[in-house]
Amino acid sequence: MISIIITAYNAEKTIEKCLNSILDTQYNDYEIILVNDGSIDNTEKIIELFASDKIKYYKKKNTGVADSRNFGIDKAKGDYITFVDSDDYVASNYFEEIDKYINEGVDIIKRKGIIVSKDKEEKIKGATFDITTGEDAFNKLCFTDIYLDTLWSYIIKKSLFIDNNLYFEKDRFHEDFGLIPLLILKANKMVSLDNYVYYYVQTDNSIMREKNIDKTIKKAKDALYHYDNILETIESYNLSKFTKENVRIYCTNAILLKVNELNGKWQNWYIKELKKRKIYKNN
Repeated sequence: MISIIITAYNAEKTIEKCLNSILDTQYNDYEIILVNDGSIDNTEKIIELFASDKIKYYKKKNTGVADSRNFGIDKAKGDYITFVDSDDYVASNYFEEIDKYINEGVDIIKRKGIIVSKDKEEKIKGATFDITTGEDAFNKLCFTDIYLDTLWSYIIKKSLFIDNNLYFEKDRFHEDFGLIPLLILKANKMVSLDNYVYYYVQTDNSIMREKNIDKTIKKAKDALYHYDNILETIESYNLSKFTKENVRIYCTNAILLKVNELNGKWQNWYIKELKKRKIYKNN
């Protein structure tokens, strides 16, 4: 069974479309773990209209998306876990080919998505490959897929989280960046399909598009935190020198993007932090 984890915070405008898109798929072996992260709008009233054996509903105080996702992982009964954001939706063939790879014991199944904006839809390109190791998969993806660390791309064995004690960092932005590469590198088997099955909706209110200087600064600090943690963690992984170099390059490119989001004293501070880490050696 696949556990689909949806965390919702003030999602009254989108949660109905999100849930209907999953329920309309021609597939039965799944459950929805719906975590209401302290919504103060009509999200709960809408969710109550969907009450069924398929939807396990949990309401908790607002602690953020990372903590809510961890909560969902702990509640999940499925052998596999995937995540759908409450403002996104899925295609009717969302579960296409999944059983084949689950039966082969694949740890991570990657699919592709479509960016939905006000004016257009755009397919997200990336590497496609048959079953390989997680290490090889990372090396195939790190320079070809700019959405490598988007959580919705993956169906992941629950045991990969539990056995390796890999969870989302609470109270930090860019939690996907901090976790997805480590999960991939720990996978014994991974596949990347050429299936465009997820609609990634971009709105002006998206958490990663808000114009807020305090959040921008925290995002930069959190990106550095994840960078440091990933590079420290992989030292205990059984990886080739080539892969470790690719991880360093990938993470360096990710944190370099933050420079242009800052200005003034905070940009100067961030550049000093980058120099401390001698990132020029990784680029």
